Amino acid sequence: MFIREIELNNFRIYKGKNKIDLSPETDKNIAIISGKNGFGKTTFLMSLVWCLYGKQMQNVDELYLKEISDKGGYGKYIGNSLNSLANVEGETKFSVSVTFNDVKIQEIPCKEIKITRSFDTVTSTRDKVEVLVDGFENELILDLTTDGQQGEEIFIRDYILPIEIAKFFFFDAEKIVALAEINSPEQRRLLSKAYTEVLGIKKYEDLKEQLENIQDDYRKKSAKPREKTELNSIIANIDNADIEIESIEAEVKLLDEEKIEKANASNDIQRKLISEGNKMTLEQLNKLKDVESVLNETMGRLQSDLKELFDLIPFGLAGETLMEVSMQLGNEKEYRDSKLIQEDVDYKTKNILDDLEEKKKSFPTVIPTDIRNFYEKHISSLVKKYFFSETPELPNNFKPLHDFSDTEINEFNTLLNTLKHSFKSKFTSLNDEYLRTKKSIDGIRRKIRDAEKDAEDEHISNLRAEKEKLDSRVLTIELEIRELKEKIGTFKNNKKTLKQRQEELRKKIDNSRKYSDKDAKAQDIINKLKVFIKSFKEEKKKSLEENILSELNILLHKKDFIKNISVDINQAGDDVDISLYNARKEKIDKSSLSMGERQMYASALLKALVDESDIEFPVFIDSPMQKFDADHAQNIIKEFYPNVSKQVVLFPLLHKELTVPEFNLLKPKMSKVYLIHNYSTDASKLIEATPNNLLTKYDELYAD
Repeated sequence: MFIREIELNNFRIYKGKNKIDLSPETDKNIAIISGKNGFGKTTFLMSLVWCLYGKQMQNVDELYLKEISDKGGYGKYIGNSLNSLANVEGETKFSVSVTFNDVKIQEIPCKEIKITRSFDTVTSTRDKVEVLVDGFENELILDLTTDGQQGEEIFIRDYILPIEIAKFFFFDAEKIVALAEINSPEQRRLLSKAYTEVLGIKKYEDLKEQLENIQDDYRKKSAKPREKTELNSIIANIDNADIEIESIEAEVKLLDEEKIEKANASNDIQRKLISEGNKMTLEQLNKLKDVESVLNETMGRLQSDLKELFDLIPFGLAGETLMEVSMQLGNEKEYRDSKLIQEDVDYKTKNILDDLEEKKKSFPTVIPTDIRNFYEKHISSLVKKYFFSETPELPNNFKPLHDFSDTEINEFNTLLNTLKHSFKSKFTSLNDEYLRTKKSIDGIRRKIRDAEKDAEDEHISNLRAEKEKLDSRVLTIELEIRELKEKIGTFKNNKKTLKQRQEELRKKIDNSRKYSDKDAKAQDIINKLKVFIKSFKEEKKKSLEENILSELNILLHKKDFIKNISVDINQAGDDVDISLYNARKEKIDKSSLSMGERQMYASALLKALVDESDIEFPVFIDSPMQKFDADHAQNIIKEFYPNVSKQVVLFPLLHKELTVPEFNLLKPKMSKVYLIHNYSTDASKLIEATPNNLLTKYDELYAD
């Protein structure tokens, strides 16, 4: 699909109706929308996100979350989006419309879908969204409506673009490195969630879980009273854990919003103190703040990594016991594998004997009993001899003590190897880096404090007191968030334990009764799904590895710097880890990459994810050429932007983010170009240009 038309009507700085055509042309898939800072580039991009997701736009980008938080919530944020001049003229309504063409939806064959989101500052309590299919309302969309959500909202998420992966299609190139920088377990969790959505793993895992829930209903009906009680209790406890996790995550979100608000207020006061102190310029302050922010992110990552190592210390103290457990698990795996093979021998033997029994019925003469018994007696041993010759004999008195899966055994052995070989060196390295980072942060904060005005008049004293109050609250919030996240971790661990017991109980109930027809069918589908998911994950893993590496080789000017990519998808499918390796097969620390290399890696990852998603949707990129060096900029222009999607819309600052030589490189791929003209303080409009006259028009409009 592609976007044919976008219309902004009195939305923020865009006065009146602003309608543009973005239809791509053959071999020309790039559209340019440009203007000076403050004229409406970022607003235009935000308008599209708002049109699609409304209140949920805060889940697409941290920028929207921060802006909504700063305004005191979504209601106030969107309620103030009416263009100020339109407001003076008595207008009350604003809207954004996006029209899609070449839409391929199996359930709704159509040529065009138009989505319009509007808000009336006088009559609206919430924004209104309308979806028209070929100009009409559609029954499917109406049928999707639930008590909690409009059908239109569900339709957009299910058939246009899932909100979980929207960040890969609407992004700021300056912040793209966030894909390459995972500084906390929470960041990894959120990105992993997005990756699994893009790769399509989650929908199959969800389907399997739904089928298992259906099975639980069957099991409740057929289980023994004690088993039924326990199963009901486990299911209830899992549900309660989910509710608690959701509740705490909502609390964390509110605290994050408050923290941002208080930190911003503290920074404003600090700027006043710095400004009045005349020892440091605001530019110098901002640079120090940027460095401090990077160091704080590093500190967060280091604290998280150190905590993980601290959690391993009790295991290190029980080294001998762990070795015994490892040997036991190895023996249990051999026993389990042998048992499975023996069961296969028995299964094949039974089938052969059953077939022979059928053949005997048509045999013309009677087979003597002793001959028949002889052949049947030796069939089992012959099957084993010729098909399973390497299978060890099952030990007579062996008793399994654990019920570990192969994945769990591998995880246990990985833990053991870490403790044996790398724990000490890793801890020393992390601790040294932690101390260096802390020292650097303390140094920056001391510089900033020293630059603050040291006068003791009432005004300055009041500012200092207010700042201290705000900083104290920020520290308290950080502590509260840390404690809440630990609670979330505890609930998730408990949930994992409950799930394991649930699975054990499922097996027990299964073994104690016959399946109903429906249950048997569900189990058959689950078994097939498990095989499929395993194969699908492996396929996606290989495909993603190949795609990322291929894109990196195209984008990086240091060829063969990254020689191999490893993608690890855990058993549950909810955690994805991507590792880079050099020619010596050494793992590359992503934090050691230069800014340009990180940008290239993140760009390659984004392109690979978009390809893997199989979703046809335009890609919108703000600040497209920010901070790229000359070599990488050329590669991005020639290889990335023309190929990342069938329709790409860029929002550059001409001359600054997109120089004349870069513009000329990109021009053969341009279809539509527009300038944002700010014709008064509170009003902008979109002016169409051509690739050939864009720069000339820009210079005419904004000549200094």
